[in-house]
Amino acid sequence: MISGAPVHALAPGGRVLSGLDFGPPDGDPVLFIAGAATGKSMSFGGDLRRSANIRLLTMDRPGMGSSAVHSDRTLGSTVEDYLTFVEGVLGREDVRIPVVANSQGSVFALGAALAGWVSRLVLVSPADELAHPAIHAMLPPEATRLADLVRTNPAEAARVLGTFTAETMESMVLEGADDIDRAHYTEPGFLSVYRRSLAEGFANEGAGYVRDTLIAMRPWELPLGDLRLPVTILFGARDAGHSPDNGATLARRIPAARREVRNDAGGALLWSHSDVVLRSLRTS
Repeated sequence: MISGAPVHALAPGGRVLSGLDFGPPDGDPVLFIAGAATGKSMSFGGDLRRSANIRLLTMDRPGMGSSAVHSDRTLGSTVEDYLTFVEGVLGREDVRIPVVANSQGSVFALGAALAGWVSRLVLVSPADELAHPAIHAMLPPEATRLADLVRTNPAEAARVLGTFTAETMESMVLEGADDIDRAHYTEPGFLSVYRRSLAEGFANEGAGYVRDTLIAMRPWELPLGDLRLPVTILFGARDAGHSPDNGATLARRIPAARREVRNDAGGALLWSHSDVVLRSLRTS
């Protein structure tokens, strides 16, 4: 993976929003919203971004990495912070920008799309809304236990989430991965970046990760039926961790969604099939 240049913006109240700018500087800007517990160092595409003329922007969500803690952070405030960051980095207002989101980052991307400043949305292995009745009914009790606790006893859920560390998250991901994904995750070049992004994700004693997960596991309360922009949902058929139906229910909830399931991929599709993701940004 290619290193990015540090960038930052200031949110209201002087809070710092920290990110990275993965050039080329004259490329077409794309915002990448990373998944659970991963900060600004996580990216995708490598050398393919240059040939695609993509300038990828990443951001530590508040409380992660070098972005200041926002004690009252919500889904809506996180969406506003992403917009502030993009406008600050690009130096202009009224931005409309394509967004790629992975895993648990997808809820923030959907919120951004509904806020009106996303021109195209690509969801790669998006984590489903566990509180949605149709999704909840497809899953065994052990798969929804924590999400149920978030709704019934958020303080206890926050305590449980606060016991997670970068090391336990890495172990959980690797142990639960399909063989096709584990081989990719343990490749030295990827693993070093993953560990750096996990360190960012669990900064501030994991406060940002806990807030992220509480937001994602609650009912989203997003009117997905109002979305009219182009939305692509990409899944690997061997992905058993992000959705019980590989995003079929999610796609039906979004009028403009196009869903593609790759038989040769698992949950690491973002990195194993970066070319497919980048092409989706150009698909009409």
